Amino acid sequence: MRAPRTGRGRLLSVLVLATAVAVFTATVPLLRGWFDLRVYHGAVDAWVHHGGRLYDYRVPGTAYGFTYPPFAAVAMLPMALLGLHAAVAVGLLVNLAATASVLRALLPDRVRAHGWYGVAVTLCLLALLEPVRDTFSFGQVNLVLLALVLGDAVPLAAGRERRWAGTGIGLAAAIKLTPAIFVVLLLLAGRRRAAATAAGVALAATALAARAAPDASRFYWTEAVWDTTRVGRLSYVSNQSLQGVLARLAEPGVPSRAVWALAALAVLALWVRRVRRALAGDDLLGAFALTGLAACLVSPITWVHHLVWLLPSLAILVESGLRRRRLLRLAGVLYVLLCSSVVWLWTDDASGPAGLVGSNAYVWITLGLLAGLPVGQSRAIRPTRRRITRATAPAPSTAAPAIRPARPGQPTEESGPPDATEAPEYAEAPGRAEAAVAPVAVAPADSAAGPAASDADVAAEAAADADPVPADCAVGPAWATGRGGRSDPTGSTRPAASKPQSRSERASS
Repeated sequence: MRAPRTGRGRLLSVLVLATAVAVFTATVPLLRGWFDLRVYHGAVDAWVHHGGRLYDYRVPGTAYGFTYPPFAAVAMLPMALLGLHAAVAVGLLVNLAATASVLRALLPDRVRAHGWYGVAVTLCLLALLEPVRDTFSFGQVNLVLLALVLGDAVPLAAGRERRWAGTGIGLAAAIKLTPAIFVVLLLLAGRRRAAATAAGVALAATALAARAAPDASRFYWTEAVWDTTRVGRLSYVSNQSLQGVLARLAEPGVPSRAVWALAALAVLALWVRRVRRALAGDDLLGAFALTGLAACLVSPITWVHHLVWLLPSLAILVESGLRRRRLLRLAGVLYVLLCSSVVWLWTDDASGPAGLVGSNAYVWITLGLLAGLPVGQSRAIRPTRRRITRATAPAPSTAAPAIRPARPGQPTEESGPPDATEAPEYAEAPGRAEAAVAPVAVAPADSAAGPAASDADVAAEAAADADPVPADCAVGPAWATGRGGRSDPTGSTRPAASKPQSRSERASS
């Protein structure tokens, strides 16, 4: 399917798509009522204004309380100055800003080439993903953490190791423990300075929180951090981690910690192997994507809204799929599954073969991406590496050398290069003769662009992949210019049943 060619057609298609997204969001999945943001706001408000203990707070009528490290509460202190409704509004704005940052980092060049239209369509599609819409609806911090990590990942992947590289990863790890795995990735990649910065920032932030809230810090690091029951029930269907799979298999019993440890070690071994392959191909962004997948799998609890860490992998899959159609089709299938809320069909009973497959669908997707994501290729995927600035081929360049009749001493296909004394114009522009007859790169049939790509896009991509050509060697139009209210976690497919969020099965995380 090709993009509309006129501005009016593009605007109309975006309005239709946005309307469909709004109708779906308002009628199919139940909204979460900013439940987790209410936990954050209530805990910080009780701590600051009422002398309460941070980890003793519970949302009235529930068993849900604050579960993040103390530095997260320190970072959320401005909430104490706001009412709940104002805090919700600010939370939405922060998540929108984080989404814009993530899109800026991950948007493929083929999509960027369509300007505002490509961005608008991507935003609409992104709004349908269950992890993204739940992050907004719960008032969660997942997109903020992803934006912080990508703020380090993208410059490092592009070879621009800034002085404070690692700061975003350090802050993310201080707010929530899961992003700490990216410090290990930096060590594997040989980025010791960035790893030291990330670790130093995380420790400094933790020390700051210990000074601001010594009692809360002591309780968290000695008791709360080891108690997974504070976060929620391991077998709850929203827990899409290895531990969640084992808990559902063992229900009503308790999953074996030894089995979980072995499964986690196997996943980490696969992660190290795949990361090394990515790094061998100079694909640091691919290594970051793999690390997000591994973090979701080995974390004891990975709620559905935590799966925004799959977004870098999906972006890489789409980028590769624009060259290989089967990968684009695979990306489409995974996207539909991640929009479908299919796991909630097994909220009440995850037994049997169907329950094993369906209730853990997002775990299998994550594991499959970890094992098969195309990384470490000769052309590493770096979304901000170059931008195609035109969708059409340029007019013939006036700088192209004119074709003249052969003169004595002038080179032909049989003769070698001219003598510099006989043809000074060639001596002044070395390489021009080769450029004048350079063939235009043609993409193979199995590398064809996806349905949304135009012929001009393919030509631009082929030109970007070809060897650099001096500016005065452009030959005709063949060279494209460019550089380089409720909190029930149910979904559209969940049958009528009791409201799982009303049970004491999970807390804010």
